[in-house]
Amino acid sequence: MTDKQYPELLERFLRYVKIDTRSNEYSKTIPSDPKEIYFLKKLAQELIDLGASNVQTMDDGYVFAELPSNLNYDAPVIGLISHVDTADFESKKIQPKIVENYDGHSVITLNQDYQLDPEQFPNLNNYQGHTLITTDGTTLLGADDKAGVAEIMTTAQYLIQHPEVPHGKIMLAFGPDEEIGTGADHFDVKQFKADFAYTVDGGPLGEIEWETFSAAAATITIQGLNVHPGSAKNTMINALQVAMDYHAQLPSHDRPEHTAGREGFWHLIKLTGTPESAQMQYLVRDHERESFELRKQRLKAIANEMNQAFGVERIQIELKDEYYNMGEILKNNMYPVDLAADALKALDIEPKIEPIRGGTDGSKITFLGLPTPNLFAGGENMHGRYEYVSLQVMQKAVDTLLKISELNILKTEK
Repeated sequence: MTDKQYPELLERFLRYVKIDTRSNEYSKTIPSDPKEIYFLKKLAQELIDLGASNVQTMDDGYVFAELPSNLNYDAPVIGLISHVDTADFESKKIQPKIVENYDGHSVITLNQDYQLDPEQFPNLNNYQGHTLITTDGTTLLGADDKAGVAEIMTTAQYLIQHPEVPHGKIMLAFGPDEEIGTGADHFDVKQFKADFAYTVDGGPLGEIEWETFSAAAATITIQGLNVHPGSAKNTMINALQVAMDYHAQLPSHDRPEHTAGREGFWHLIKLTGTPESAQMQYLVRDHERESFELRKQRLKAIANEMNQAFGVERIQIELKDEYYNMGEILKNNMYPVDLAADALKALDIEPKIEPIRGGTDGSKITFLGLPTPNLFAGGENMHGRYEYVSLQVMQKAVDTLLKISELNILKTEK
């Protein structure tokens, strides 16, 4: 398959990323921001215009649609899922730049202050001859996950416009609030009616991810005792100093900047306060459930030991689990993972099967009962001004989705 078969893909992606859909972590509504609702409504209408069936908007904001089977026998129903919201970086007035036939080694100027330099971002070397879509240096791009949205929509359009291509029933879902971790909380697996699914929300070409971190958020509140520093000896308890003492008891290696692969971490993301009171917020991550639980217990144990030393409870800790490693479920049903790997091999793309040092909506959806590994969408340097994506990789993502559909029915015939 060539780019001539998907002439609408680039235009569609550029149109999508120019619409601000940043989610709002402080909101109590579902979806979290009206901007997402606006975009989801536009997607729903586009699906109707394309000829998709049973297009509906669910109570949680998801837009569901169906591509009916054109087979005379049953095949497993595939689901394709992506999220519409973007991360917490500047998302207004996105003006993508297009670099055609990139040479694989030159510096790309975003604006007078920012550049994409292969010495800083060596993955640029992988894109010789590609058309790259970048930011203008003032915003993010939104390839996470507008690339996935555009790829799924283009796959749907291709199958609708080519009824001669056999395929089983395919369900589509576009949802809000993945970036703030709440979008898939109420995903209606029963209404979606797929046998397995894929989130199209990964990074470079060939990625298949079926293991994620397990994740928790920790909020630690410290009550100090503030007096005049001139008479503070043996009296003052500086909440900020207590926070630093607490943090110093965590292993210095177990931080994001020192870990890779399957290594977990505690990540201090916020420290605020005064000598009177302070608060710390941590992300807790690990691939192994036992290690994950031990990390949470370590946070509690430090608080307990310090409170005992104070003789009063000055440190309070609140822990909230966010999602779990979907590999705990998928290891018992590797069909969707193996199917995706076979599709990539059939397209002469090397599968890159590695655990995610993060999570996807597939983490939660898998635990809701629908096996949902994650596939590449093409984005690099996501969530910031240095984000970019290759048009050719996006085309390969569409190829992959179509090949998955093809192999799914061939395996069913056998």
